[in-house]
Amino acid sequence: MVQSANSETEKKIISILKVLSESSDSLGSITIARELEHHGVFLSERAVRYHLRIMDERGYTRPMGRDGRMITPQGFEELQMALAPEQVGFMLERLELLAFCTTLDPKKHTGEVPINTSLFDKNKFKRALAAMRGVFKSGICVTDLVAVASEGEKLGDTVIPSGKVGFATVASVVVNGVSLKHGVPMESKFGGVLEVRDSKPRRFVAIINYGGTSLDPSQQYIRAKMTSVNKVAQTGNGKILANFREVPAAARSTIEEVTASLKEVGISGVYALGNISEPLCQIPVGLNRVGVILVGGLNPVAAVVEAGIEVENIAESGMIDFQRLTSFWEITG
Repeated sequence: MVQSANSETEKKIISILKVLSESSDSLGSITIARELEHHGVFLSERAVRYHLRIMDERGYTRPMGRDGRMITPQGFEELQMALAPEQVGFMLERLELLAFCTTLDPKKHTGEVPINTSLFDKNKFKRALAAMRGVFKSGICVTDLVAVASEGEKLGDTVIPSGKVGFATVASVVVNGVSLKHGVPMESKFGGVLEVRDSKPRRFVAIINYGGTSLDPSQQYIRAKMTSVNKVAQTGNGKILANFREVPAAARSTIEEVTASLKEVGISGVYALGNISEPLCQIPVGLNRVGVILVGGLNPVAAVVEAGIEVENIAESGMIDFQRLTSFWEITG
C-alpha cells in the first residue's frame, strides 16, 4: 500500500510538472488544479499545494510569490526522464518542429532562428565566457552570434531563474530550417561525437539516433564529458559535437547555395558536405543521397564544462528573433 501511495504521488507530481512546463508564467494552485483537469487529473487546490511543497523541496519548482510556481531546469530534466518511455523519438519531432518554425531570411537579415539555452551562475559567467573564446575564435560553432538574458527574462521558451544568466547559442537545426524554405527536406539522422584530426572531420566515435531518444544527444555527451573541444580549438585534434543529416542527391547544389547564403549572415553550420551515394566520415548514406555534417551548436558550452564550470543546458529551447542576436566579441569586449 505504501509503494502504491508513493507511486500515485509521483504520478501527480509529474502531471503538475507537465502543466508548469507548458506555461512561460508562474502558476498558482488554483490555475494548476484547473489545468490538471484537462489532463484527466483531479486534485483539490489543497492537494496541489501539498504536492508543490514536495516539489519545492526536491528543487523541481521555484516559488515566485503569492503561491505561484515555476518549473526549474531540474524539474524539466525530471519530467523528460519520467516521460522518456512514451516519448521515444521526441527529439526528432522537436527538430522537425523547429525547422518548420525557422523563418530566417539571410538576404534581409530578418526572421526567427532556433536556439539552445545555457544557464550559468552569475558569479561564474565571466569565467564561462573566457572558456568559450578559443572555440568561437577557431569557428567550431554554428555562429558567433549569441544572446544573453538576465533573471526573469526569456530565451526561447526558457525563463531565466534567479541568480542565473542565460546564454543562447544558435542551434544547428537552423540549417534544416533554411534548407526547408528552399524546398529541401533534410533528414536528421543522429547527433554524435566527431573525431577531428588536423582540423578536418575524420569519424564519429559515438552516435545517438534522434528517432530513438527523448533527450538531446549533445546534452548527454556534455554531461558525460565525452568532448575535447578546447583541444581541437588549440591543436586541431580532438572530439567535438556534430550532427548528421541526409538530403536527396538532386538537392546537393541547393545545399551549397544555402551554405553560402548563411555564411553571409555569419552562420557556418555546415561542417562537411559529402558526395552522392558515398560515405561521409565513415557513415554510409542511402542510394542517391548525400550526407551532411553540421557542427554542434553547444560546442562552446562543452568547452566551458571541460574547464570545470557548471552549466545547465536546455537544447533546442525555442526560437529567437535574429535581430536580437549579437556578436560574442561584443559581449566579451
